[in-house]
Amino acid sequence: MVEDRVCLVSRDYSRTCEQGRPCMNNRLEKIEVQQGKRPLETDGEKEVVVRKVSKKSGIFVDTSLSIGGFLISASDQSSNKRHTGQNSDSSSLISAIGRDNSISCLIWCSRADYGAIASLNHNFRSLIRSGELYRLRRLNGVVEHWVYFSCRLLEWEAFDPIRRRWMHLPNMNPYDCFMFSDKESLAVGTELLVFGRDLMSLVTFRYSLLTNTWSSGVNMNAPRCLFGSASLGEIAILAGGCDSRGNILSSAELYNSELRIWKTLPSMKKPRKMCSGVFMDGKFYVIGGIGGTESKLLTCGEEYNLETETWTEIPNMSPVRTDVAREFNLPATSEAPPLIAVVNNELYAADYADMALRKYDKINRVWTTVGRLPERADSMNGWGLAFRACGDMLIVIGGPRTVGQGFIEVNSWVPSDGPPQWDLLGRKQSGSFVYNCAVMGC
Repeated sequence: MVEDRVCLVSRDYSRTCEQGRPCMNNRLEKIEVQQGKRPLETDGEKEVVVRKVSKKSGIFVDTSLSIGGFLISASDQSSNKRHTGQNSDSSSLISAIGRDNSISCLIWCSRADYGAIASLNHNFRSLIRSGELYRLRRLNGVVEHWVYFSCRLLEWEAFDPIRRRWMHLPNMNPYDCFMFSDKESLAVGTELLVFGRDLMSLVTFRYSLLTNTWSSGVNMNAPRCLFGSASLGEIAILAGGCDSRGNILSSAELYNSELRIWKTLPSMKKPRKMCSGVFMDGKFYVIGGIGGTESKLLTCGEEYNLETETWTEIPNMSPVRTDVAREFNLPATSEAPPLIAVVNNELYAADYADMALRKYDKINRVWTTVGRLPERADSMNGWGLAFRACGDMLIVIGGPRTVGQGFIEVNSWVPSDGPPQWDLLGRKQSGSFVYNCAVMGC
């Protein structure tokens, strides 16, 4: 007698390397799923191997199919049901090994394959969309970082730097006022949050990786814009910024993406707007910005200790430049907030004026130049250029300024590999001005 078995083949999957941090590896990992007599029929890019297994002879007959790696939307579910309607098991996922062992296997698969896994049957789809796998991945130190950015109003792209694959998110659909307002973005847990202005107030929109949809987000206790922010796992901290009347704030809030609640934190030492935020050594830092009644550029940073819930001011932490903007007496608000990122608890900054890459010496509290930025990383006083940490990489997203249709490039450098040498990960036709950018690690 011959049974049908479906083997999911993941070419890139996360594991924990000897140094104790997650990494991606190009090995084949196989999970057998008991199925009926008809194989899945779908489209996409990832491989599914359908194997005819003979109990007597042990002979395998392989047939390759392609299957998409991005999460299916609600509209896809009805078509999947006609392939899997009789195959759902109400008590387990991979029946031969049970639910717990099934989940233990699935958390090590690349999340690029979760769309394929979700299409197997209702139980797999419910598991993927529940977020349980991502919580367990985080507990086991399994993290993959994707980059989300917007080069056109209300349009967002996602980029997988491991498989070098572009994905288009559904368009946002808020009021025109929100579309043309200045916006901030933040990725936390499995959510992408976009903050902007509605007709009469500051509002938040939320993209869910689990459902591939946009919805209204939970507003802060004290809504703000032009703040500094950073995320760590399922939490994020936002500090400073302006309220709806333009008042500069010293307040801060913590967001928990699993509970979807905001918690007010103690206020910073100084009010500041147009600042930047990072997590480093388990603490949150807000750096630079503009503050005071005269809206002067701040050179200090502030460190927030999550355990003691206290702020400490750190002098000369902002990578302040003495460049053309100073020579021509341009207002401080003409320049973008500090372009900073942390990789392996080391702080880096992109100096758009000198096209230089700098590193912060935490002991001596000084900035040193370590190399150059990619040649085509153009900007307008720092605006339109994205500089982010993406796992163990620094990435720069930008393109040359052009009239009409341009292109965008994603360049990366791994600091642990030696002096800066930028690797072009991806290039596509697009607007060359990056309005917003965030990195989601889950």
